[in-house]
Amino acid sequence: MSALDPRTIDGVRQKADIFELVSERVVLRKTGKDFRGQCPFHQGKSLSFSVNTTNNFYKCFSCGVGGDSINFLMRIDQCSYTDAVLTLARRYNIPVMAQEPAQRAEFTRQLAQEQQILEVLQQAALFYRHSLDTPTGQTAQEYLKRRGITSETQAQFQIGYAPPGWNALVTHLLDRKRYPAPIVEAAGLIRARQGGGGYYDYFRNRLMLPIADGRGRVVGFGARALGEEQPKYLNSPETEFFEKSKLLYGLDRARNAIAKQDLAIVVEGYFDVISLHQWGVTHAVAALGTALGEYQVKQLLRLSPRVVLNFDADQAGEKAAERAVEYFKQLGNLGIQPRVLHIPEGKDPDEYLQTHGADRYLD
Repeated sequence: MSALDPRTIDGVRQKADIFELVSERVVLRKTGKDFRGQCPFHQGKSLSFSVNTTNNFYKCFSCGVGGDSINFLMRIDQCSYTDAVLTLARRYNIPVMAQEPAQRAEFTRQLAQEQQILEVLQQAALFYRHSLDTPTGQTAQEYLKRRGITSETQAQFQIGYAPPGWNALVTHLLDRKRYPAPIVEAAGLIRARQGGGGYYDYFRNRLMLPIADGRGRVVGFGARALGEEQPKYLNSPETEFFEKSKLLYGLDRARNAIAKQDLAIVVEGYFDVISLHQWGVTHAVAALGTALGEYQVKQLLRLSPRVVLNFDADQAGEKAAERAVEYFKQLGNLGIQPRVLHIPEGKDPDEYLQTHGADRYLD
């Protein structure tokens, strides 16, 4: 028996969007009044899995499973009824009422911690953005100028700079802003020194590119070295909010354009996305690395069945395109046909735009 108050359960059932939840895990296509896809709960290629958005429930006409948003989350994540309700309550900001005192206190603690981690990440983005416009950020400013990134684009993508040294962000967030060190560490921004003795900055002397989730919240960073440091690109460590396989760089800004153009362009690099958007090609996104995973593909297909893969013309890029195409083929009965774009002379999108412009690229 759940210790949750019925008002909390009713709130989840009313506000949790079954289409939103299911389409994160299943590629759906409009069929009449409903949406259809392949059932995630049994092996089969038929489109037997139906989502009814009017009544907010799902049903598979082959294996017989069905239910509401709570039931779907229980099955797909193999979690308890209570855990499913609490997960959805956090996601949709639904008050949790009249639980057992210990359970209610734990939920409140988790929610407060999640909100504070997101707040810290946004504060870090503001700190890096400010640092870019200081004398210390001159090298980063010169790099952006060489790449032709305008000040307007820099502001749009919140491009920033992590100062050199070991404790610039530590001093700002821990000493000045008074955030708890465990929260800042959980956000992937600092690390504890071995043997104790405080913390040090995870990112140092790098150009900082905030990465947002589908709701536009900063959840991590991509950082480019400005010297000979390796790796050239360093992403935030995996955290509660930052999972590389579930994020697409620029999707928060490209979402509306993808739906409007009915086309998504997937490129390999952060600056390919930035350059394309600066040239007006605002339906472009990038995977965080060369691999385009299943979850990322489903995010795109929620917006459009038309996807163009424009990875770098090297061995890693070619393999990544092949893997992505193979996954698309598995969804062939949904009428999804990806295209692979090879730019002449082996150039990446950023290089090609600088010499040929957006019209030639889109042709």
